[in-house]
Amino acid sequence: MKPDSGRAQFWFVGLGYAAAFAVSALLILARYLQEHFHRAEMAAAGGMSAFGDLLLGIFIIFLFMIPTAFLVWVMAKNESAYTTYSQVLLGLSLSAPVCLGLFVLNENHVGQILHTVCAFRLAGSPFVFVGILVSRLVARFDRAKRLTSYALLIEGLTLGIAVALLLRS
Repeated sequence: MKPDSGRAQFWFVGLGYAAAFAVSALLILARYLQEHFHRAEMAAAGGMSAFGDLLLGIFIIFLFMIPTAFLVWVMAKNESAYTTYSQVLLGLSLSAPVCLGLFVLNENHVGQILHTVCAFRLAGSPFVFVGILVSRLVARFDRAKRLTSYALLIEGLTLGIAVALLLRS
């Protein structure tokens, strides 16, 4: 393998992110223009409009997961970079139980903005779980494997507890 091939791979991943960003921006602009020019129809079917926004958001998340999967695959060849990435994943997974605890406290004890941030973090938890799972499968080095395993365990347990709390209420 040539020394520049790693750099070229990072450039291709960067181009993938740029393409995902461009497509996302165009889709959001199209959605905005649709709402702007058909305001009465969108207001009459508010629930359907909100569901369309949700589907667009999920599509954009999956769109960005494609270059992210390639980035993880390219980074997995470098032990120090992948270990740092695994530490970031562990930190991200630790935010899930914190957000679950703050979300359970409700808006009476926690500010509305923080409550909303926690709700979005918990709603994105299945996507984070899949990302951590893929990262764990790609990990080559012992320390990175251990860190991503811990992150996967924390995210999975928090997701399970959140679902149990949702079904209980």
